[in-house]
Amino acid sequence: MNDIIFLNGMRFYGYHGALPAENEIGQIFIVDITLKVDLHDAGQSDDVKDTVHYGEVFEDVKEIVEGEPSNLLEHLAERIAKRINSHYNRVMETKVRITKENPPIPGHYDGVGIEIVRERN
Repeated sequence: MNDIIFLNGMRFYGYHGALPAENEIGQIFIVDITLKVDLHDAGQSDDVKDTVHYGEVFEDVKEIVEGEPSNLLEHLAERIAKRINSHYNRVMETKVRITKENPPIPGHYDGVGIEIVRERN
């Protein structure tokens, strides 16, 4: 099964980071979500109840990223994956990619970030 649902380029303002300035000033976080889901039933029925409603996933991610700060992106990503995998029975695997475009570190780059993949338990 190779079916996926994806939400790419979601932008949220949050206060995550290991440095005090990140927790005080905040910054934009770009989040990409890829969900491994069997889409066969939805493809046959044309009914949203047979799939994962990506509007609801967006709201879950927004609540987490704009909510309680995490020191590490790794922790933030784990929180997102755990929420999705525990709330959506059709999801078999969740990939979370989080990018900081302007972290407080020297250098020239488009962004830094992490990516995790978590299977449903």
